[in-house]
Amino acid sequence: MRMPAFLLAMCLTAALLVTSCSRQQDDLEPQQAVYYWRTDFRLDSAEQAFISKYGISKIYCRYFDVVIGPQNEPQPNATITFSSPLPEGVCIVPTVYITEDCMHQSHQLLAENIVRRISQMNETHDIGPLREIQIDCDYTARSLANYFKFLKQVAEALERLPSSPALSTTIRLHQLSMEAPPADYGVLMLYNTGDPRNFQERNPVLDYRDVHPYLRRLSGFPLPLAAAYPVYQWVRHIHGVRIEHTVQAEEILRVKEAVEQQRPTLSHAIITYCLDKDNIRRYTPETYEKIYHH
Repeated sequence: MRMPAFLLAMCLTAALLVTSCSRQQDDLEPQQAVYYWRTDFRLDSAEQAFISKYGISKIYCRYFDVVIGPQNEPQPNATITFSSPLPEGVCIVPTVYITEDCMHQSHQLLAENIVRRISQMNETHDIGPLREIQIDCDYTARSLANYFKFLKQVAEALERLPSSPALSTTIRLHQLSMEAPPADYGVLMLYNTGDPRNFQERNPVLDYRDVHPYLRRLSGFPLPLAAAYPVYQWVRHIHGVRIEHTVQAEEILRVKEAVEQQRPTLSHAIITYCLDKDNIRRYTPETYEKIYHH
């Protein structure tokens, strides 16, 4: 029996929607990227050479933090300044870190104010049209509802801009067990994975044993994901003793292989945290090649 034209059209539309949704869940544009987490954007020759050598196409640049102020209202803190010109051909993604306690209650104008502030900073520093922003928050079950509501408000504010910027958010390992946030994609943070109090047993920056319990959740997480790996050193002083937490290259690559086995598309978009001349020297060019490429 021949299917009526209107039913055929509906079926084709549904098929296209299913295909589109499945593609959105899995695929991100291939990219090599870095985080920039200093309060002054100033690139030296080693950092500029790193960007060129490894084909860095995107810099997730921390613009400011949002913290709870004296009146129990969120306020910006540690705003970045720009002392160096931006590298040509590299997309700058304004990134805002929001403390979790800011999400213990709703703040009506917070999303609008953040988008407006970022837009003004881009205009002031001649950074060009806004293409994407990223929100970084260690949300918990307590703050999830308010945080997701906030992300939706950010997305609505971005939709009103002529450039229609995308919205991304960070995803910590423990957040893989929760509902996926309302964003275009997430960045899986494969650093700060351990408990700093157990530093004598495991490296709190990254240890495969801390990642392993979450691997099974990767394949079914319904949001496109990029992967971010640590190349920094964490130095602490405890009772007069200097403790350095540096992740061995072999451990980074072991984790990378494990997560990509569970979710092969995590090899598409790779970020290192963070761009700094000391971090560049910490690992060999061969290690960086293996992090950024198959």
